[in-house]
Amino acid sequence: MHDIRAIREQPEAFDAAMRRRGIAPGPAAAILAHDTARRTAQTRLQELQAARNALAKRIGEARRNGADSAALEAEGASLRTQIETLEREAGAAEAAMTAILEALPNILDTEVPDGVDESANVVLRVGREPAHAGNAVREHFELGEAMGQMDFAAAARIAGARFTVLRRGLARLERGLGQFMLDIHTEQHGYEEVFVPLLVNDATVYGTGQLPKFADDLFRTTDGRWLIPTAEVPLTNLAAGEIIAEAKLPIRLTALTPCFRSEAGSAGRDTRGMLRQHQFNKVELVSITHPDHSAEEHERMTQCAEVILEKLEIPWRRVILSAGDTGFGSARTHDLEVWLPGQRAWREISSCSNMRAFQARRMNARFRAADGKVAHVHTLNGSGVAVGRALIAVLENHQRSDGSIAIPPALRPWVGGVDHIS
Repeated sequence: MHDIRAIREQPEAFDAAMRRRGIAPGPAAAILAHDTARRTAQTRLQELQAARNALAKRIGEARRNGADSAALEAEGASLRTQIETLEREAGAAEAAMTAILEALPNILDTEVPDGVDESANVVLRVGREPAHAGNAVREHFELGEAMGQMDFAAAARIAGARFTVLRRGLARLERGLGQFMLDIHTEQHGYEEVFVPLLVNDATVYGTGQLPKFADDLFRTTDGRWLIPTAEVPLTNLAAGEIIAEAKLPIRLTALTPCFRSEAGSAGRDTRGMLRQHQFNKVELVSITHPDHSAEEHERMTQCAEVILEKLEIPWRRVILSAGDTGFGSARTHDLEVWLPGQRAWREISSCSNMRAFQARRMNARFRAADGKVAHVHTLNGSGVAVGRALIAVLENHQRSDGSIAIPPALRPWVGGVDHIS
């Protein structure tokens, strides 16, 4: 959500920021028209309420003195009607303004490159170069099916498309990857482990920006709850409605959870294998920070995710997303991409985003500074990393000519000490 005061002060700058997001004509004029109508109605309401209070005193005095108060009471009834009308007008203006604001994306960081889609993303650095891949390199689903440990047919029978059944070594590898990441982030990076609900209410999903714009991307239960698309949703909302002491910032949280996404609009994309699933596990990182420190926290969070890829000995690179590819709530996003030799392509495995105060305004998450002033916190989130995609990257980058998979040394303690899966 955007700060209406900033829009009042610099409407042209706000429209320019929205044009970078591909939104034209600028929405500032419509927002300010509703804002003016709301403020005018509220000012008149205060005047009428003061008049009503004064009139009530006069009616009371007339009654105590035995005077006729009928005319005063008629005036009071007229005031009540005017007040009710103005309350409806103010409410309608606020609702119209909010409907525009809640559908507008965050203002981008000045360093975000312009561009309409992912083709304008910029590689910031390559952390580990891809090894030469021969013609015999296979994709992860070919490797998994050949081992008899990755079963898409069984998953389709019991659940439908975009699900996977893993068995034996691959099931343990998936479990081990999640625990490995969680332990690294809690023991070495200082994140607090949290167990969170997988079902959340409307206010929670609204707070992180999924509602109302992205309802079709989510799964909803019959009792009106939502399956989380990522642990970002419950973790970030732990600050909702709170005023946090400045001394407690930053707050760093992590959780390993299943995530559920409808994959609306992805028909025909990544239909083979595990890349785009309705259900997958992910280790999420969330930071609640002071506004002055969110940029450095963003860099720190991205480096924490990079450590995981380094330890897994997977080729990776860091990319800054362009204006057209940056998510709705993000001011700046770093994607970490891994090299998949079976696809001969770089694929995203983690997105680390600085949301600044965008989510905090929606959920009213604030902090109290040492001088007593209260302001909105900044929120950040990132994958630390997606477990299923890490499994894919391990399979494809550590495959052997005989079809077995070498286990990176750093991961072996989490998979029973084995050095390969065959």
